[in-house]
Amino acid sequence: MRAFVLATANHHKVDEMRRILAPYDVQLLPRPDEVPDVDETDDTLEGNALLKARAISNSTGDAAIADDTGLFIDALSGRPGVHSARYAGDDVSFDENVKKVLRELKGVDLADRGARFRTVIAVAYPNGVSWWVDGVLEGTILEGPKGEGGFGYDPIFAPVDEGGRSLAELTVEEKNARSHRGHALRALINVLESS
Repeated sequence: MRAFVLATANHHKVDEMRRILAPYDVQLLPRPDEVPDVDETDDTLEGNALLKARAISNSTGDAAIADDTGLFIDALSGRPGVHSARYAGDDVSFDENVKKVLRELKGVDLADRGARFRTVIAVAYPNGVSWWVDGVLEGTILEGPKGEGGFGYDPIFAPVDEGGRSLAELTVEEKNARSHRGHALRALINVLESS
C-alpha cells in the first residue's frame, strides 16, 4: 500500500479524496497538527500544489499529496482562477466568493457563462522527486445557487451534459465520478500504477 500525507486540512476535500481513492491501494494520512499551512505564493495551480506537497514532505519526511483547484470563467478573462479560494478577500467564506462571481456576471447571458474547474494534484517524495497531474470539468456558471450538496462554487457551477443541474445537486457518487478532482485523482492512480 502506498501512503501519502495530505497537505490539505479542508475536511470537504479530504472526504472527497478518500471516497474517490477508496477502491485503490492508497492510504491518505492527515497532515500533522504541528505542520503549518503553506503560503500559496505561486501564480499557477501547478506551482502552488508543488509548493504545498514539497513543504509537507520536507516537514514530515514522508511522501505527500497536495492539490490546488481553480474556477476559470471565460466572461471574466479566466478569473477567479488561481485565486478562487480568496477571490473576495483573505479569510472570507466561499459564500462571499460566490456572491462576488455572481455580481461580476450580472447581466451576462447564460450562453456566455462558460467556465471550467481545474484541479492539479502534486506528489512529492522525501528524495526530492515530485510531479503533478490534473483534471478538468467544463461547465457553465448559473445565475444563482442551486442545490444543497458540495462546497465552494459547486452551487453555481453546472457541468456540461447535466441538464443545468449544479454540482451541488448531484449525488456524491455522481459528482465524484465526473468532477475535476475525480479526474485528477484517477490520473494520479494511473501514474502510480504505471510506475
